[in-house]
Amino acid sequence: MNKGNMFRIGVKLWSTNTGGCMDDVVRLCAEGVCDYLELYAVPGTLATLPLWQALGVPTIIHAPHFKHGFNLAQRECEQGNRRLYEETRRFADALDARYIIFHGGTFGCIEETARQLAALQEPRALIENKPAITRNEGCTLECRGSTVDEIQRVMAESGCGFCLDIPHALCAANYHRAAQSDTLRDFQALGPAMYHLADMMTPTQLIDDHTPLGLGTLDMSKFIPDILQAGATVTIETNRQRHDSLCEFEAELSRLRGGLPVTVQYA
Repeated sequence: MNKGNMFRIGVKLWSTNTGGCMDDVVRLCAEGVCDYLELYAVPGTLATLPLWQALGVPTIIHAPHFKHGFNLAQRECEQGNRRLYEETRRFADALDARYIIFHGGTFGCIEETARQLAALQEPRALIENKPAITRNEGCTLECRGSTVDEIQRVMAESGCGFCLDIPHALCAANYHRAAQSDTLRDFQALGPAMYHLADMMTPTQLIDDHTPLGLGTLDMSKFIPDILQAGATVTIETNRQRHDSLCEFEAELSRLRGGLPVTVQYA
C-alpha cells in the first residue's frame, strides 16, 4: 500500500482503453497515487495484451458480463461462456493477475451460476455481488447475486472468493426493502478479498449509476471505518467523461483523501 493511500487503490479500465490512459496508469502507480489496474477483458481484444503487459503494473482482471454475452446464470450460454473465459484467462495469465472477478449473470438461476463457475476450476475467481435489477437498452434485467445467500452459495459450491461492490449492495438493499447497514454488514461477514466503490446520485436508487466519488449523495463516513478498513483493496469503479486521460480519477482520489461531503446517511 502506498504511504499516501489509506487503501490499496485501483483504477478500472477496459482493454479497449489504449492510449493516454495507459501512460497515466504507469505514472500514477509510480507516483504512489494508485496501486493497481483493474482491467475489464473485452472479448476479441487479445491483440492488445502486449500493450498491457508493457505497463508492468499489478493487475486484477474483470471477466466480461452479460453485455458481452457472458452469462453464468443461463445453461444455454455455457459453451459461449467457456470461450469467453478462455480469452479472460489468457489476459489473467499474461498479466499475472491476482484475481479474476465474475458477475453472477442475469435471469436464469444462482444454482447454474454456482455450477458453471465451479466447472471453470479457476483458483483466482471472485464473485461480485450485484443489484437486484439493472437496465440495458431500455429493458429491465434481473441480476443473480444480489443477496448474501446467493453469494454465499456460489462461494461454497465453487470455492471462489468475494468482491464486495458497495453501491451494488446498497441498491440491492433498497430493492429487497432491507436496511442498508444490515446488508453491508452481512456481506462484509463473507470476508471480501476486495471492494468496488462509487458514489450514488440518490440514496434510494435501485440501479447502480457509477457516480464519481464526491459528486453524489453517499455518506462515505458511515461505512469507511467499519467496511472499508485501512489496507483494503479498493477499485474506484466510476464513470468518466474522458477516455484519454485519468485526470477525473485523480480528482476523485483527491476528494476521497480530503474527506468527502457528508450529505445523506444510509438507512
